[in-house]
Amino acid sequence: MPPEPISVDAPGAIARPLLTQSWLDLAFLHWAANPADVAPLLPAGTVPDTLDGVTYVGLVAFRMHRVGWFRLPGVPYLGTFPETNVRLYSVDGHGRRGVVFRSLDASRLLPVAVARIGFRMPYVWSRMSVRADGDTVSYTSSRRWPGPRGAHSRITVRVGERIGEPTELEHFLTARWGMHGTFFGRPMYLPNVHPRWSLHRAELLECAEDLVAAAGLPTPVGEPVSVLYSPGVPARFGRPARPAGIPTP
Repeated sequence: MPPEPISVDAPGAIARPLLTQSWLDLAFLHWAANPADVAPLLPAGTVPDTLDGVTYVGLVAFRMHRVGWFRLPGVPYLGTFPETNVRLYSVDGHGRRGVVFRSLDASRLLPVAVARIGFRMPYVWSRMSVRADGDTVSYTSSRRWPGPRGAHSRITVRVGERIGEPTELEHFLTARWGMHGTFFGRPMYLPNVHPRWSLHRAELLECAEDLVAAAGLPTPVGEPVSVLYSPGVPARFGRPARPAGIPTP
């Protein structure tokens, strides 16, 4: 089945969310990548999602805010923390476009342990900060456990004007309505919905990182091909879909 169209709005609603959360003060950094380098790192049943024959590696830093289960209120302390992830872009046999997380650095140990043990997600515990000073936002991360210990990132961006009409590439990199992964050896697709992104141009003032290489990818060469900022969105995750594409009850 061909990939579904790139849609700037969520394809549907999630009436009974499995998870709720907000993503705030996001910096999106992306480098072009060879699909052949990415393909071996994706879950079974998926291939690299490409635009004009190119796929991308994303380094996304932000503040996670008030993660909550089902319709319960989000947790103010344990559910609120800085996060930085390395992500790839995927499409499955049903045409569903998604992201694949190679690593997710977070500063709260308990959520990291729950995500690793309970959901087999590649969360890692890191010392982190997000600081805003006028139109400048800085993100730091230094890995604690399980490693590689000391893997780090330092990112600083200057936020520019709001983008009225994002490009096709900017939609491709940000309008993602699900996550591909593996849960106890079985392919999984976890859908999400959120309002349309408010995207801003951003100038990259500093980027010193080795998280991409620690995630098993070639070290990025040169400047990112895309640097964006968003003040954020609230998000809702639905229940995982079975391999046949049917949501679980």
